[in-house]
Amino acid sequence: MAKISLKVNIAGRTYPLTVEENEQESVSTAVDSINNAIDSLKKNYAVNDPQDLIAMTALQLIMKKEAHQKSSVSSKEESSNNLGQIDKALEELCQQIDDANKIS
Repeated sequence: MAKISLKVNIAGRTYPLTVEENEQESVSTAVDSINNAIDSLKKNYAVNDPQDLIAMTALQLIMKKEAHQKSSVSSKEESSNNLGQIDKALEELCQQIDDANKIS
């Protein structure tokens, strides 16, 4: 895959990046998310220092990511438990069918 050079603007500063061509859209989406979060913080708090805004944005994004990961783990565990219950029910049903066939 070819690498491309990008210049992204975060909080009014330009940063040069070299990324894989297939990552360009993801980088653009991430930059938009960061800038939107910074704008939201500017509107809701009396903070104008770009470094403070970037730090607060990083904190928010990491907290969201961790919450999402915990939620995913919880969902996987719940799905696993549900599959276990289904497996058990199927085993019991098979056993009942086997028992009924033995009687017949």
